[in-house]
Amino acid sequence: MKDKFGREIDYLRVSVTDNCNLRCVYCMEEKDNIFLKKENKLTDDEIYRIVKESASLGIKKIRITGGEPLVRTGIVELIGRINSIPGIEEIYMTTNGILLYDKVEALAKNGLKGVNISLDSLKKERFKTLTRRGELSSVLKAIDKCLEYNLKVKINTVMVNDINKDEIIDFVDMTKNKAVDVRFIELMPIGIAVNYKGVTNEEILATIKEHYKEVIEVKRSKMGGPATYVKLNEAKGKIGFISAMSNCFCEDCNRIRLTPEGFLKQCLHFDYGVDLRKLMRDGISDEELKKVIYHNIYDKPEKHLFLEKCEHKEIKFMNQIGG
Repeated sequence: MKDKFGREIDYLRVSVTDNCNLRCVYCMEEKDNIFLKKENKLTDDEIYRIVKESASLGIKKIRITGGEPLVRTGIVELIGRINSIPGIEEIYMTTNGILLYDKVEALAKNGLKGVNISLDSLKKERFKTLTRRGELSSVLKAIDKCLEYNLKVKINTVMVNDINKDEIIDFVDMTKNKAVDVRFIELMPIGIAVNYKGVTNEEILATIKEHYKEVIEVKRSKMGGPATYVKLNEAKGKIGFISAMSNCFCEDCNRIRLTPEGFLKQCLHFDYGVDLRKLMRDGISDEELKKVIYHNIYDKPEKHLFLEKCEHKEIKFMNQIGG
């Protein structure tokens, strides 16, 4: 369906938990995190119901996010259920990759098409410092296994000044011999991330071009999302740039977000939306639920205002919203 600005909204990001097995420095505090109680999170049946009604309105693509989605009990089976919904064409997952290796085969069999793996350092000790508890080897092993099972793999990397900016070329080199896309995502000032200074994608591209003289632009796919891509000559993978801050792509935005507690968000930046969990637990019918979702999509705002002062800015951490 289209929103009031004529954008085709066909993509729903479903955050299945706010919990995470890592504590990445720009995402959440190291300790004293208060996660949702089980009764305050959407059940599998509630998620299925929301996705089913959303699909009837034209939602075709689902991305499972968190927190870390693989810490949720029954996540493989939930993906299988979502995959059975008429109209759902693709299901992807964003994960930190720590728990992924042992679940790759089951996820592929239940309909998962690919994974976006959040990875901000290829240096063992720095990875531990950034995540505060992760093992890099677990993630690298999972990447190779995903490729074995023909899952699409994208690496999501956030470059932060004075932390990992020196690894730009190391990440680019991953695309040479592996069929993975490495995407540089500009740091967005949400939650604890306001305390860090990100590197613009313009700076990153300049660094790449200084190192590699032949960088080929890749034509942007209409269904390819907000990223723009280049690639190295004869490389197996591509290099992507998601420039939410320096090059706003809101005019082409096609997504809405569902938080772990059932809040349907129209935009990552704003704190408003609709509480679907409350409506469902109060007994709303499928037809009325569908209408509520429809109106929420239709009223999606024109653009984010991260660089401006405004009311209703989102102040939650990314794990609470859905990465």
